[in-house]
Order: sequence, then C-alpha cells, then structure tokens
Amino acid sequence: MQELLKDICIYAVPLLLAVVSHEVAHGWVAEKLGDPTARLLGRISLNPLVHIDVIGTVILPLVLLVTHAPFLFGWAKPVPVQFHRLRGGRKAMAWVALAGPLTNLMLAAVSALVYRLVVWLFGMGAGWGVLGLLLHPLYHMARFSVVFNLVLMAVNLFPVPPLDGGRVLVGLLPQRLAAPVARVERYGMVIVLLFMVTGWWGYVLRPVVNLFARILL
Repeated sequence: MQELLKDICIYAVPLLLAVVSHEVAHGWVAEKLGDPTARLLGRISLNPLVHIDVIGTVILPLVLLVTHAPFLFGWAKPVPVQFHRLRGGRKAMAWVALAGPLTNLMLAAVSALVYRLVVWLFGMGAGWGVLGLLLHPLYHMARFSVVFNLVLMAVNLFPVPPLDGGRVLVGLLPQRLAAPVARVERYGMVIVLLFMVTGWWGYVLRPVVNLFARILL
C-alpha cells in the first residue's frame, strides 16, 4: 500500500499536468482564433478540478497503476470548441487540434531538461542528504513525464477523428477528401478501441514514442 501511494504521488502530478495542459491549449488557441467558449465555461485554467474526467483522469490511470500495466494512459474532459465560430475555417480547426499534441511535445522537452539536470546533479554527488530525497522523486517524475507526454502526443495524432490527428487531417485536406474523412468520426473511437484490443496500437505508437524518447532522453 505504501508503495502504491508513493507511485500515485510520483505519477499524478505529471499526468494531471499533461492532460490538463493539452485541453487548455485547445481552448486557448480556439479563443485566439475567435471562439471564446472554453474561456466562458472556465476551462482555460490549470485547475485540474474543472478538467477531470472520472474515467479518463482517475479510474483508468489507477487501474493501470494497480495492475502494473506496461503503460499509463489517461485523458481529461474535452474542451468545447464551436468550430463554426473560428476565423479561418477548416485550417483554424486544424490549428486548434494541433495545439494539444504540440503542448505535450513541449512538456516532454521541458521534462527532459529537468531529467538531464537531475542526472547531472547526481553525477556531481548531490544524491545524498536532503537534496537527494528531493531529487529521487523528481528524477522519476521527470522521466515519466517525458514518456507520458510523448504517448499522449502520439495517441492524439493518430489520423482518425475525433482524435486531434483526424481533425488536423480534415482541416488540411481538400474538401472532396476531407468530407469522407470527417464522416469516419462516428466510428472513430471504435477504430481506436480495435487498435488497442488487437495490439496494433503498439505498432503505431512505439516507433513515434521511441524516436522522440531517444532524442530527448
């Protein structure tokens, strides 16, 4: 039980920061492009309480943690965006969608810098005493933050709506190609679940996550 509480403390902060920042980025860019819906609903905030999804932010990560799953995943409540209010049409929609994964990439890069700094401090002999007690959890938090943010980025860039990658695709393709892709949205989560259940997800995500992890770590 003590070990579980320790793991929750280490993983909860980077997980919440990743999923909340992802949604805030969507809302912030949407507001800049003409849709203040997220701001009016109080969703452009780093307060996790306004973004928590009971299943995606609490139950699923806890289940994966308790069962010692090989990966940890989660999500927050999607920020509402009224795409018809955006200036720039479908291209604006693409920018709003891309904001989330790009934010996760930025967080992964910042976490990698923290990770490298902690490793350097350990190398300088700072791994003992009070400073060492602080550095050990920070080391694990930073490393987890890099991997989790990269997984979140890769999952959301999967080119199937309603995932961000699908919305980017709809926003950038010519209308005659974008329309059939947009119609896939009603089956989008079924396709994602199929990839997860069959294990194909790993073939899609692993190369992307490993590539960026090698660069950052």
